[in-house]
Amino acid sequence: MGSGKTLQKARIQNKNLLSFKNFLLFGLPLICFFSSLVIGRYGASPFEVFKLIFEKLICRKNQLPMALETIIFDIRLPRICAAMLIGGGLSVSGASFQGIFRNPLVSPFILGVATGAGFGAAIGILLSGNNLVIQGSAFLFGMLAVMISYGLTKIYKTSSILVMVLSGVIVGSFFSALISLIKYIADPYDKLPVIVFWLMGSLASISKNDLFIIALPMVTGIGIMFSIRWKIGVLSMGEEEAQSLGLNSTKLRILLVLSATFVTASAVAVSGVIGWVGLVIPHLARMITGPDYRKLIPLSLSLGACYLLLIDTLARNLITGEVPLGILTATLGAPIFAIILKKGTLGWS
Repeated sequence: MGSGKTLQKARIQNKNLLSFKNFLLFGLPLICFFSSLVIGRYGASPFEVFKLIFEKLICRKNQLPMALETIIFDIRLPRICAAMLIGGGLSVSGASFQGIFRNPLVSPFILGVATGAGFGAAIGILLSGNNLVIQGSAFLFGMLAVMISYGLTKIYKTSSILVMVLSGVIVGSFFSALISLIKYIADPYDKLPVIVFWLMGSLASISKNDLFIIALPMVTGIGIMFSIRWKIGVLSMGEEEAQSLGLNSTKLRILLVLSATFVTASAVAVSGVIGWVGLVIPHLARMITGPDYRKLIPLSLSLGACYLLLIDTLARNLITGEVPLGILTATLGAPIFAIILKKGTLGWS
């Protein structure tokens, strides 16, 4: 009798846990999405927003104020979609990098993509100021930084993983110095404030065009990492396990690094540097679902999308102005990560 009750209790717990995970995967993103459409300085009831969306879907002319339609579809909707795409992309990239390098302290910026993109954006702001030029320059220099980091690993004849991480530190420091140089020579009344604000991270100026620009590379990169997520789990167990299963660890690592870099560089190109998302969220997902990458990647995607969307909603409603996202993600992310470390629940064992 006792064993039967124990088995039944375990089944109920497993069922509840599965329902909770399904809620995190599907229910929570939908709730966050529609809540963010309603929340804002321009008052709009949930009924008005749902009615507006429904009438837009069936191509019926709505009777609501034109200002509401403009705010929902031209301002809030692109920003919400960008926040969810960037948050999910950074989280998936962070989880992938942590598996590739077998290191729980690795983030998507480990190979210098953030400082490289920051330098590219600073150059674009200094020389042009055009939004497309800034985004294109940020993306190219972000990719260049990672290529340099990877190229440096070929110079040394030691562990490629360790040298790649150290190369990322070197490249990041180098581009950080170049950013400081750009700040030093920039006009302190015109260009410098723009550079500083961009580096703090923000989605305040996101538009439909920006969303379309980043959608293809980000969806492609996320799709690749999602489709081969089980192989990331094999890589995280070591070279010998990967080779025993017939995986070419070198080619697989290159593919994953390129995919994660595409996602990260695209995100940084339009939103600036938003830290801690790709470091903290994979650990939260790992606490819930364990180290199985088949489950970890989807949950990281969902939690990352919701987390950055909530941060962005807070940023645009907290004060009259707008708090840069990088400040909020660091302010909240650092204590959360400290709590995870204190509890010793990183989920790597």
